[in-house]
Amino acid sequence: MRFIKWAFLITFWVLFGAFLHYTLPQYDVARIVNTYEERQELNDWTRLFWSKPDDQSAQLINRDVQFIQAVRANGRNMVYRNEDTGWNWPPYFKFDTANLYTDANDSISTRANPEWVAVMHYGWRNEFLSIFPNAVSIKPVAGPEDKPTNWFSIIFLVLLAAILWAIYVRWRRFRRARIEPMIESAEDSLYAAGDAIAERQGRFRRWLDSWKSK
Repeated sequence: MRFIKWAFLITFWVLFGAFLHYTLPQYDVARIVNTYEERQELNDWTRLFWSKPDDQSAQLINRDVQFIQAVRANGRNMVYRNEDTGWNWPPYFKFDTANLYTDANDSISTRANPEWVAVMHYGWRNEFLSIFPNAVSIKPVAGPEDKPTNWFSIIFLVLLAAILWAIYVRWRRFRRARIEPMIESAEDSLYAAGDAIAERQGRFRRWLDSWKSK
């Protein structure tokens, strides 16, 4: 039972952490090298990693998606998709795909004359599943080391940790004040019932023994 409990808790917190890592904003300092548009097939389970900006696109099994190719400050390649989130999850309320695509094209630079930008995005890049992080904003920065502080994620995680800790403390107090006394009372009742049954069995055996001796 203890193994099942710990397996459940570990699985829950791993999935919860993955959900937060996917959803919360992240920053990459990168150099944009190209933009393009490509039709994507969205007819399998990986569709959940793509945006659903409106009811019409939600019914389509394929649609044209804009992409932004970049090289990060550490030299690794990265490809971002550029999709509106609309009013759907995650709640970035992004409606400016066309403007962001224009900013990306305006920020294209070469290795010889780099122009560094901070790309705020959410999501993951996975080549095997063909999923891409969604770019939310592009802002110019002074250089490859000028990475913005992710204040939103920091404040959100601190507040979330405080809320979870408060819930945990109150739950422990409630358990000690209400649940544990009930469990102890039930255990005492079971022990008392067991003792009573054992005593009656002992009396019955003694009564039988008394008849045998006669």
